[in-house]
Amino acid sequence: MEDKQHSRGATRGQPKVIIGRSEYIDLPDWGVKGLHAKVDTGALTSALHVESLEVLPDGYVRFDVILSKKKREKRVHMVAPVLKWKRVRSSSGHYSRRCFVATRLRLGAVEKVIEVSLVSREEMIYRMLLGRQALEKNFLVDVGKRCVEGRKKRPKSNEGKKK
Repeated sequence: MEDKQHSRGATRGQPKVIIGRSEYIDLPDWGVKGLHAKVDTGALTSALHVESLEVLPDGYVRFDVILSKKKREKRVHMVAPVLKWKRVRSSSGHYSRRCFVATRLRLGAVEKVIEVSLVSREEMIYRMLLGRQALEKNFLVDVGKRCVEGRKKRPKSNEGKKK
């Protein structure tokens, strides 16, 4: 008999992918790779740290995706159509009006289009927060683990290593 809990809601009969409480993700439409994201099942929507958010004519916004907290020069300049403006309550309980855009998320072997609110997460550890809407139908979260899908491997340098 099939494990109903494991497969319920998975896309086209595929089992759900187990992920940890944080993962490295890609936003391929924007050329963003290896962004460390916090998985937050307590949040309905996803949020991405951006700076220089500017509303453009014809329903578009321009913004900078900040890739690293330590290296401020690492950013991607983007223009995207606005999906909606919505009032959102932060984890501190304060409400603000946020801009939502859509982009493609890649987490492990799963690729899907998600909605993301654009917000300042300057004081937060993670540049991105993945909420329930982005996780539904594809993922199960094991809170005792981190980076289950792994970090993209970079070539290791042999310089300075003793043999």
